[in-house]
Amino acid sequence: MGAFGKLVDALLFLFFALMVVIPPLFDAQTVLPKHIFPAILTDLNSNYIAEFDDYLLMEKPHFLVGLIWHELIFLWPLSIANVYAILSGKSWFGTTCLLYGASIVTSMAAVLGEMIGSGKASERLLMLYAPFMGIGILASLRGLVSRSTKSTGSVEKRSTIKPRRKLA
Repeated sequence: MGAFGKLVDALLFLFFALMVVIPPLFDAQTVLPKHIFPAILTDLNSNYIAEFDDYLLMEKPHFLVGLIWHELIFLWPLSIANVYAILSGKSWFGTTCLLYGASIVTSMAAVLGEMIGSGKASERLLMLYAPFMGIGILASLRGLVSRSTKSTGSVEKRSTIKPRRKLA
């Protein structure tokens, strides 16, 4: 994959690093009591909702609350694992990246479907949410691409197995 692969991994690293911080500080405000967050964070969240007219975070429909719980319980730990995997070069990064990407694509299909179908979302809000679909597709594709050039070792193992001797 070369330079393009490194560029994709750098972009995904930046995204996963942001996703280590953003969900527990901002997305969690949708599903947890606001009084447990510092005022500066709740103010930032309120300003974002007003600035972008994010009607989903204003109305908090049940499907969005479920998706945010999914993000906090499943995707947030995967973000942490992916940051660690990129930094340490773990072989299982492709698997966790595929899981993350497939989950984001599924979630964003529901969110973008609601936004486009309802007609309530401004073009500005759609342009804010649409890149998440792109990142999900990119993460899924990265998870499908194998970077391993090593053999699986099954051939070497077969050659070292000694045949059993028959006991007469």
